[in-house]
Amino acid sequence: MPFDIAPALHRDWADRTVDLHRPVMLDEALAGLGLRSDAPLTNPVFVDATFGRGGHSRAILDGIGGNGVLHALDQDPQAVAHAREAFADVGNFAIHHRNFAGIAAFAQEIGIAGRVDGVLMDLGVSSPQLDDAARGFSFSKDGPLDMRMNPQAGESAAHWLARAQEAEIADVLWRFGEERNSRRIARRIVETRKTAPIETTAQLAALIASVPGPRSRKIHPATRSFQAIRIHINRELEVLTAALDAAIDVLAPGGRLVVISFHSLEDRIVKHRLRDDARSDTPRVRLLGKQFPGDDERATNPRARSAVLRIAQRLGEQP
Repeated sequence: MPFDIAPALHRDWADRTVDLHRPVMLDEALAGLGLRSDAPLTNPVFVDATFGRGGHSRAILDGIGGNGVLHALDQDPQAVAHAREAFADVGNFAIHHRNFAGIAAFAQEIGIAGRVDGVLMDLGVSSPQLDDAARGFSFSKDGPLDMRMNPQAGESAAHWLARAQEAEIADVLWRFGEERNSRRIARRIVETRKTAPIETTAQLAALIASVPGPRSRKIHPATRSFQAIRIHINRELEVLTAALDAAIDVLAPGGRLVVISFHSLEDRIVKHRLRDDARSDTPRVRLLGKQFPGDDERATNPRARSAVLRIAQRLGEQP
C-alpha cells in the first residue's frame, strides 16, 4: 500500500508533549462520526481530511483504539512534517500530503474507496497557520503576504495583488469577504502598487484601514479583505465543493461525513450540497442534522463562536 504509515502503536496520549490546542466541537465531531465507547466498530477506517495539528486525529485514534486505521490528509507541508514527528509511534495512523479535494483518487490508490466509516472536514485556516507570521494569513502580525495553505504550490497573495486588475480585486473582496468597501480598496491597491509593491501583511492592513467608507466597529477593517484574498488564493470554495462530492463517494454504506464550517460562505456550500444530494432522485446520503458549539466552548474559544457542524450518512445496506 503506497502510503506513509508509522511503525508502532502508542496509546499514552496524556504523557505526550505536543503543542495541540483543543479542536473546535471535538465531542460533537466524535459523536457525529459514530464513535461510541458502548458500541465500538470492528476494524474501522476513518479519514481526517484536514489534519491541521492533529487534535481531531488524536481523538479519533482514541476512539478506534488499535482496532482500526486513521488516514489523515493535509496540503500544508508543515502540518505533514508535524504529523510524522508527533505520531511517529502510532502504528494505525498514516499521513498523506494532499489537498482534500483529491480524497476520491487517494482512496482508490490505497484501496479504501467505499470502505470508509467516517470522514471529518474541519474547514478554513488552522490556528498554527494564523499564529505563524511567516505564513501571511493574519494582519495582527507583520509578515510576508503569502496566504497559501501549501506554500510549495500556486501564487502568493502578494503576487496576485501585484498583477490582478482592479475589477478582479474588487470582485474577490465582495464575493468572498462581503466587503462593502471592495471597490474603494481595490482602487487604492492599484494606485499604491504603481509606486511601491504591497509585500507584507502590515502594509496591506494599513492600506485597507486608510480607505474611507462604511465598516463594522466589531472587527478590524482588514478582516473581510484578508478572508476574501485567502479564500481566492487557495480556491477554498471550489475545492470544498469537489471534496464534499468525493467524500460521499468514499464512504461505506452507513459511513458518516462530518463537516465543521466557520463562515457562512463555507456553510452555505456544505448545507446546499448535502441537502441537494439527500433530496435528489438517487440520493447517496441522508442528513443527520447540524450542531453549534455550547456556551462554555464559545466563551473560552473565540474560534468556536461561528462554527457550524453538519452530519450526513451514506445510504445503502451495511455489510
